[in-house]
Amino acid sequence: METALIGLIVIVTLALIFDFINGFHDTANAIATSVATKVLTPAQAIAMAAVLNVVGALTGTAVAKTISKDIVPQDFATLELVGATLLSAIFWNLFTWWKGLPSSSSHALVFSLVGAGVAAGGWGIIIPKGVQKTLTGLVTSPALGFIVPILLMFLLSWLVLRWMKPRVVTRTFRTLQIFSAAFMAFSHGGNDAQKTMGIITFALAAYLGTEIETVPLWVILSAAAAMGAGTAIGGWRIIKTMGFKVVDLKPVDGFVAETSAALIIETASRLGIPVSTTHTISTSIMGVGTTKGFKKVKWQVAGRIVQAWIFTIPVCIALGWVFHKIILALGV
Repeated sequence: METALIGLIVIVTLALIFDFINGFHDTANAIATSVATKVLTPAQAIAMAAVLNVVGALTGTAVAKTISKDIVPQDFATLELVGATLLSAIFWNLFTWWKGLPSSSSHALVFSLVGAGVAAGGWGIIIPKGVQKTLTGLVTSPALGFIVPILLMFLLSWLVLRWMKPRVVTRTFRTLQIFSAAFMAFSHGGNDAQKTMGIITFALAAYLGTEIETVPLWVILSAAAAMGAGTAIGGWRIIKTMGFKVVDLKPVDGFVAETSAALIIETASRLGIPVSTTHTISTSIMGVGTTKGFKKVKWQVAGRIVQAWIFTIPVCIALGWVFHKIILALGV
């Protein structure tokens, strides 16, 4: 078997490992609130999220095209560059998972690609449009994640909640939260699995030496399956941070947070913007918390989450650069 083909197989395997890790790293995004409110058991929530992550992953490729074409030109694609990107993103995902920090797998991948790209050809080969699109998502998704649930909670309070008895509110939104958790899992699969599709397509362009316009079907199916499998394993460390340590949640709070975050993520997916599902659901939970009063949100925990967001960009750029230099030095 030719060396390049072996390299491609290794890269595709690494990409699917990243997708698998993304699944258990980001399981909390879809199910933390429904577990925290006891609407679903962890086992039920993880099973539902695994299935709907796969379904969501099959619904589009706009984000995949952004990753494969709009960050580093396919003309500069090499297997070494893709390998460095994946090693960097996997390292950061595992480190933040170990620490229980809900960092962004999306931004880990994108900025690892930037760092590896800089190592390969300098800053001049980085496409500003794609990076700007990612940074736009970085800023707007958490901002909207904070604002939208506040507005939705006030709207619900005005239209419905003030007329309902507390026990009726709890009973009604326990049921509705199952649907909002499902929507959140679906939207997560639709945005996050596409990043792996994009990086595998980028690797294929490197192997074939030609631009690839359409994401192959086998890439879509394998990325969806890997994310579903990872989700089925679960990510209890981050579930505890997201669901229990930021703010005390009731079913109506979980419904509002999940619905708001899922709408934002789904919109971004259709626009081809790689956003962080972690950022979006985290700030949605904080937004819901502020409707109960600012003191209800545990801002110290929220601060640790923000620190992870801030560090992801420079750390992953540096890691991508370092891994690329190591791979070249070793002649792998």
